[in-house]
Amino acid sequence: MTTERILIVGAGGQIGSVLTDALRQNYGNDHVIASDMRDLGAQAGPTEVLNALDGNALDHLVQKWKITQIYHLAAILSATGEKDPMWAWNINMSSLFNVLETARNRNIRKVYYPSSIAVFGESADRDLTPQTEVLIPATVYGISKVAGENWAHYYFHRYGLDVRSLRYPGIIGYQSMPGGGTTDYAVDIYHYAVRKEAYTCFLSENTRLPMLYMDDAIRATLELMDAPAEKLTVRTSYNLAGMSFTPAEIAASIQKVLPGFQISYAPDFRQAIADSWPGAIDDSAARADWGWAPRYDLDAMTHDMLSHLHP
Repeated sequence: MTTERILIVGAGGQIGSVLTDALRQNYGNDHVIASDMRDLGAQAGPTEVLNALDGNALDHLVQKWKITQIYHLAAILSATGEKDPMWAWNINMSSLFNVLETARNRNIRKVYYPSSIAVFGESADRDLTPQTEVLIPATVYGISKVAGENWAHYYFHRYGLDVRSLRYPGIIGYQSMPGGGTTDYAVDIYHYAVRKEAYTCFLSENTRLPMLYMDDAIRATLELMDAPAEKLTVRTSYNLAGMSFTPAEIAASIQKVLPGFQISYAPDFRQAIADSWPGAIDDSAARADWGWAPRYDLDAMTHDMLSHLHP
């Protein structure tokens, strides 16, 4: 029986809901506590209502459940954050500091903190962005993630806190709807396709972005957290890649299965955000350090998405 007790902060989001199930499969339902600002309803394991801005409440949960690991997923994403930058900054950073300080003071064994390709900006190499690159992001979300990566690095070297992180590309999954990101179109498009509705994309047809299927994203997270600490050479955040494609290419992939699917393009404010991001990511450090390798390409993802979403 595992002695680990895992607290997930922000378990109700796109990644959190799937990661909660995966962790419960690995550690047992009673050993994974899912928390969110809203009531998560009946689940296979324990849940808590938690405002991550309340450091005392977080500390109370850590003591109550004898937590040994924290997965901190709560954040305001790129497109939503641009509507109110200071609000997004406050939530993203204050919640992170609460997690880091609680983890330091309560001797938490490991902390997981997701970062994003939003840390990259116009100065980065867009063709194959390296692990070590200039980080001048174009959004408050990206700015907060750069700051978070550096604080993770600081807490590891200053206090010995084992913080681990991945720079997620766009995450695509059938399990839940997206939460306000610039890559949301790549989830929405499948829902329109199975309803036999035409889709209007908020990015231009040739906007190439790095993406990752949810199954690969969850597996990468678990593999990183299980990796021996001495194998990890990156203490900011690891580049992570799966596939890169454009809206036109994902539409063509869907049309192989659903020939009648139609798409049009009406770029909005999210186009400028996407234009500041890389088209492909060099994740050789993750491959070398802990054996990362994606399993899904575009067509394999399309078949799996449509098989799960088709009414």
